[in-house]
Amino acid sequence: MKFKILPLMLLWIFSNSIGAKVLLPEILSDNMVLQQNTKVNLWGKSDPGKTVEIRPSWTAEITKVKVDTKGNWKVSVATPAASFTPYSISISDGEKVTLNNVLIGEVWLASGQSNMEMPLNGFWNNPILKANETIAMAGQNKGIRFVTIPKTAAMEPRETVKGKWQACTPENAPGFSATAYHFAQTLYQTLNVPIGIIVSSWGGSRVEGWTSREILETYPDVDLSEKAINDLHPMSRPMVMYNAMIRPLIHYTIKGFIWYQGESNVGHHQVYAERLANMVNLWRKDWGLGDLPFYYVEIAPWIYGDGETGTSGALLREAQFKAQFQIPNSGMISTNDLVEDYEKTNIHPRNKIDVGKRLAFMALSQTYGHTGVAGHGPEYKSMEIKGGKIYLSFNHAENGFSRTVGINGFEIAGDDRIFHPAKVEVDLNNRILIVSNENIPNPVAVRYCFKNFQIGNLYNTRELPVVPFRTDNFEK
Repeated sequence: MKFKILPLMLLWIFSNSIGAKVLLPEILSDNMVLQQNTKVNLWGKSDPGKTVEIRPSWTAEITKVKVDTKGNWKVSVATPAASFTPYSISISDGEKVTLNNVLIGEVWLASGQSNMEMPLNGFWNNPILKANETIAMAGQNKGIRFVTIPKTAAMEPRETVKGKWQACTPENAPGFSATAYHFAQTLYQTLNVPIGIIVSSWGGSRVEGWTSREILETYPDVDLSEKAINDLHPMSRPMVMYNAMIRPLIHYTIKGFIWYQGESNVGHHQVYAERLANMVNLWRKDWGLGDLPFYYVEIAPWIYGDGETGTSGALLREAQFKAQFQIPNSGMISTNDLVEDYEKTNIHPRNKIDVGKRLAFMALSQTYGHTGVAGHGPEYKSMEIKGGKIYLSFNHAENGFSRTVGINGFEIAGDDRIFHPAKVEVDLNNRILIVSNENIPNPVAVRYCFKNFQIGNLYNTRELPVVPFRTDNFEK
């Protein structure tokens, strides 16, 4: 498959006003949501030298901008506080285009690979938990709007891409990203403002696919020649998603990002955290809105390439966890409990409800100032070895743990570095876990759910799961 750059004019979509001179990118459409209490960008094309007038219905102010010599115009318009009042925006260079049913609220970009792409309708033989109920009741969420960017690849950065905003109805909802939908619904119900979600995802894509050529040129293992790229499966190609599915969106004013990706980078955990951080830095620079929030999902338990008890997936999860400390204003939610045993051969677990909710909890806590909402589950902090036992301390477990008996997923090793199932006791007063095995008198390390597929059952008192971890740095 060869990439061809379409003629520029074919990429710009005419408004619904026949004969209009102003051309708008498709993402500026009826039903869109604009970010509240800020200045949002509006942009398009017209004849060089013309003056474009923008008249939003929420203000009497008229904003004017002159079209440059290349036929481009861009302007910033102040938005009011969030409202369910439908507004309109008139844009004219002498011939008027009107955008209708515009809401003001909170706007997020959702990206990644197939677990973000996975719609409420599910994939072939891959259902979504409570999909029919969610779809049937979608009309109750009239303030939620979605735009889904079609899979598009390009060798060079593009100016625009297809994708129009849709209202939330039972007819439209089946095609909405399930993870993003439940994220949006939780924000909607909590904040009581319109929520707009831009979904730009591609199943099977690697983090390198969402990164620019300039950054990729610094990666010694990435070949950016046209032949090398065309020899790869489309989903595995570097930079092409960034060029065609991120770069055209950078003028659209957003609140932050949610991300669900990493499965296709398993086996390359050594570089994943750095490359994810580089991608986030690039996106933030492109949008020019500071350190926009970036919240992301731990890859799900699955057998991956080295089987159920292998650690290739666990090592990528570890890299994801570490990335939080390289990316300011970020956070990772854990999902190791959100699978069923029968899903060990299914990389698309059906429970996207709690994935979306946990992302929303993190956003509510860290972005929207809802300090009473917990965003993180317990994260390993430190260990102490005493009397043949290992004592573990955690962050985000201020009120202790969800259970004291029947705790699964812990393993302990001695000097031979061979891990065995461990007994776990809970020190209720000090919120410490005590891990031991009577056959290992001199333990050196503990692991929790540090396998490709291992389901945990330990939470904090807000029912957020302990993040899988290891206290060692053994190679295997």
